[in-house]
Amino acid sequence: MTPPEEQQQAEPKRSGAGYVPNLGPDPEVEKGNVFATLWGNLRDAFFPEKLPPLVLESKPVPVVDRMAVKRDPVSTGIAIVLHALVFLIIFIVGRKVIQTVTPQKTTTISMDVPPPVKMKQAAKSLQGGGGQRGAAPVSKGSPPPPSPNPIVPPSQPPKIQPQLAIPPAVNSVVNMNNPAMPNLGVANAPNVGVASMGNGKGSGLGSGNGNGVGPGSGGGTGGGPFQIGGDVSAPTLVYQPDPDYSEEARKAKFQGEVLVNLVVDAQGRPTRIKVLRHLGMGLDEKAVEAVAKYKFKPALKGGKPVPVELNVSVNFQIF
Repeated sequence: MTPPEEQQQAEPKRSGAGYVPNLGPDPEVEKGNVFATLWGNLRDAFFPEKLPPLVLESKPVPVVDRMAVKRDPVSTGIAIVLHALVFLIIFIVGRKVIQTVTPQKTTTISMDVPPPVKMKQAAKSLQGGGGQRGAAPVSKGSPPPPSPNPIVPPSQPPKIQPQLAIPPAVNSVVNMNNPAMPNLGVANAPNVGVASMGNGKGSGLGSGNGNGVGPGSGGGTGGGPFQIGGDVSAPTLVYQPDPDYSEEARKAKFQGEVLVNLVVDAQGRPTRIKVLRHLGMGLDEKAVEAVAKYKFKPALKGGKPVPVELNVSVNFQIF
């Protein structure tokens, strides 16, 4: 056996000033057997050596959490108070009662004056008076016989009876009440004292213009133009343009008929145009504009053109 001194001398120096590390393969490993190394690895794999239990002697070191959020209690309190105030304001505004003003119901009172109540007139006492705005005082003579309701006033000089009596007449197309009165006039005229044919023009009775009865024009009875019928022919339409559609009615595809009343004068022109049956959506105005462009051949009465009143239907239809 080699003494320990020789073994110590045989071991190479692994440190010191003169130590040079060996960068090549370990000579001790090269000396070992390959089979011995393989056997040792298999033994460690299947039959490992039991080691003593591991005792943990280290202690955890407290470390500052880098992810922790630092909160200032003062700023947190201010934020809570502000949020509470906002929610309180929203709650108060939401509970505020909005008062809605309901329109007052208006009562419509008709101001039409009712017709006067017919009452029996009291008996009149005998009184004086009279005169017809003459230039001289009343002449001496016998007074006329008294009457409770005088109709024909006395006249001077007395009327001269014609040799050929021709009863007066007017152009009337309506059968009127013919009360037994000695003078000529209108049955419902307020003037019952002075004999007069009226303040109008022409040869008729009343305030109109023509040979009829009443305030109208032309002939016939009452006011207004002639009516179609009898010896009054209807006017002939010679030009009828199509009515225009309003933009509102065109978008809504609205259709219908407007009834228009008009007077065709003696020249065949439409006048006094008015709507009798309305349709709305701007079509009434379009109907009036279309009728105003109509051209007629005037109505005839006795071969002469006369104004007549008639109704015209204006049809609005989308094709």
